[in-house]
Amino acid sequence: MSKTPEKQPGDPKTTGHVWDGIQEFDNPMPRWWLWTFYATIIWGVIYTIAYPAWPLVNSATAGVLGWSTRADVATEIAAVEEANAPINDRLASVELTAIAADAELNSYAVSSGSAVFKTWCAQCHGSGAAGAKGYPNLLDDSWLWGGDMEAIHFTITHGIRNEDSDEAHYSEMPAFGRDELLSSEEIDQVVNYVMSLSGDPQDAGAVEAGSVVYADNCAACHAEDGTGDREQGAPNLADALWLYGGDYDTLVDTVSNSRFGVMPAWNTRLTEAQIRAVSAYVHQLGGGE
Repeated sequence: MSKTPEKQPGDPKTTGHVWDGIQEFDNPMPRWWLWTFYATIIWGVIYTIAYPAWPLVNSATAGVLGWSTRADVATEIAAVEEANAPINDRLASVELTAIAADAELNSYAVSSGSAVFKTWCAQCHGSGAAGAKGYPNLLDDSWLWGGDMEAIHFTITHGIRNEDSDEAHYSEMPAFGRDELLSSEEIDQVVNYVMSLSGDPQDAGAVEAGSVVYADNCAACHAEDGTGDREQGAPNLADALWLYGGDYDTLVDTVSNSRFGVMPAWNTRLTEAQIRAVSAYVHQLGGGE
């Protein structure tokens, strides 16, 4: 067992800690370290007085300098908007069909429209605009209410089935099952008929009867051949493209309870230049007409 060495004359005081025969001297901190530590305390006090620092109930202390990161960002945004004002004015006033013919304007519209899309539209339509269940794919050429520039601009401006705009596109499919317009057997038959228009039905024996149910209840909107009427928002049922799904169970749910997707009217949130920019961006993705 080791023996604690005897304290020698001139040795500093110890902390009283001993471990394995080793005593800990109570040496003072180096002066340079101590003064640095004091300086950081003083700097911290000055900083909390000069800059926003202490949290309050609904805000924070502003600091005597009045500095704000939000104010800096707002200033930078204002500077960019001022620089872009002339081209935004052009974009907001030119004919929609003329945007693509102006190389400079079209390049700006697509670039700024991409930013608008990623900020406001990607949450539903996806960052790549491929959509999701219940949210249309903007890359293909299947468009309800039209896919040319004027139609896309109108749809973005006024939206679909919302309460924000009196000019919003509106269509409503009856809930044939929930409202007891069709029996369960008739729904089974018409679903199998609809499935046969673009693929294989679950029960081929129900298709013939389903065609009668379809003609009596669905053809007025979706057309006799199932190709739909996009001007009134009735989807094409014969192209194997499904917004909510084309399997048997999903179609039974759709026919029984209907669908009622809503898109907001963006003219209350975006400027006319922004709406035109995102219209140009969506149009050039590949599915625009």
